[in-house]
Amino acid sequence: MLDYRIGNDLDLDVVIGLYRASTLGERRPVDDRARMRAMLDHANLVVTAWDGERLVGIARSLSDFSFCTYLSDLAVDLAYQRRGIGKELMRRTQEAGGPATVYLFAAPSATEYYPHVGFAAGSGWVLRANEQVR
Repeated sequence: MLDYRIGNDLDLDVVIGLYRASTLGERRPVDDRARMRAMLDHANLVVTAWDGERLVGIARSLSDFSFCTYLSDLAVDLAYQRRGIGKELMRRTQEAGGPATVYLFAAPSATEYYPHVGFAAGSGWVLRANEQVR
């Protein structure tokens, strides 16, 4: 039985290990410890899944707990996928976020997954870190 917890007071090496053990590590700056630390420290809604002392899933979000929650990272260890852990992490994120709407950007390989669990596509726009407002 898995244990789900809320909070971002986590060992950075353990979190980076999970990102590497999932497909999310390919799209996050896992080799930049300072940036990963900042990402974790500044997330104000983090839900984790544990198998004993092993971190097997994480949902890292930014929320105002009233209108919107941006689910920026959802990672589940490849060895633990297809067991409903990601769905439970999202459910608990939604619950902890209060009446807020949950938003996310899907990885290209996950675009089929999110409609399956209840998400609807909308209009989203991206201004990447290396781009400027014109």
